[in-house]
Amino acid sequence: LCASGAQMAGIHATAVVDVSATLGEGVGIAARVVVGEGVEIGEHSQIFAGCVLSRNARIGRHCVLHPNVTIYPGVQIGDRVTVHAGAVLGSDGFGYVRDATTGRHQKFPQIGGLEIEDDVEIGANSTIDRGALDLTRIARGAKIDNLVHIGHNCQIGEDVVIAAQTGLSGSIVIEKDAVLGGQVGIGEHARIKEGVMIGGQG
Repeated sequence: LCASGAQMAGIHATAVVDVSATLGEGVGIAARVVVGEGVEIGEHSQIFAGCVLSRNARIGRHCVLHPNVTIYPGVQIGDRVTVHAGAVLGSDGFGYVRDATTGRHQKFPQIGGLEIEDDVEIGANSTIDRGALDLTRIARGAKIDNLVHIGHNCQIGEDVVIAAQTGLSGSIVIEKDAVLGGQVGIGEHARIKEGVMIGGQG
């Protein structure tokens, strides 16, 4: 929904929608949106100005993508998901290995995916990396504040709440109903158990 609460209807004249994309009934596409090859958008979803939906991304029903959201290839988003302005979903994880001969850092291919389940909300300018080999997953009902970073292969459980400026390294598991305060930082491969609360800057 836009600020007035009204829904968009149809495709703006300046939007670019690939002929192979599938749009459900009542989808609204605003100005300068790019919808790539093989993208699917479920019924009554609203895609606001400047968003980019890359190849084979899937957006469920009744979703709202606010302006300038970027969805990388193959990202899967469930129903009733809200993504606020400037968020980036499915970008490469921060994975490098040192070359034994040259000593230089070489990029480790990030070929996994990102799945976001139903009823998730993602704040403005937050970033969630795709998996390196497997999936990064955000489970049903999770609420993610502005300026949060979630690294590759993380598993965020149902109804988890993550406040602003939290940073998660790769391969972290946050079990259901956990709450992370603002500016929490967690190192790789940690597990936060169900219902745990971590205070700000923890």
